[in-house]
Amino acid sequence: MDISVQDLHAMRTENKPHMLLDVREPQEVAAAAIDGSVHIPMNTIPQNLDKLPKDKPLVVMCHVGGRSAQVTHWLRGQGYDNAVNLDGGIVAWVAEIDPNVGKR
Repeated sequence: MDISVQDLHAMRTENKPHMLLDVREPQEVAAAAIDGSVHIPMNTIPQNLDKLPKDKPLVVMCHVGGRSAQVTHWLRGQGYDNAVNLDGGIVAWVAEIDPNVGKR
C-alpha cells in the first residue's frame, strides 16, 4: 500500500501514467508542492471522488505520510485498489529527490 519516493521518481521520469494526489491543506501546498500534483484537501476527498482515476496508479501524499496513509486506506475501502501512500511524503521527496521544492 506504500510507494517510495524513489519509485515515484522513476515512474515520473519514465512518464508512466499515474496521478499524484496531494491531500495537504492549501497553505502547505503554497509553501512546497511537487510539480504536476493534484491538490484536493483531505477533508474534501469524499466530495471529489469523481476526479480520481481507478485505471492508473493513484499516489496519495501529504507532509510525512500519516494523513495520506489514512486517505489511501479509506480510498481502498471505496474501491480504489490503485491507491498507494507516498512513504515519507513531501519531506522524503525534498530530502531524497528534489531539495529545491519549496525554494522556487
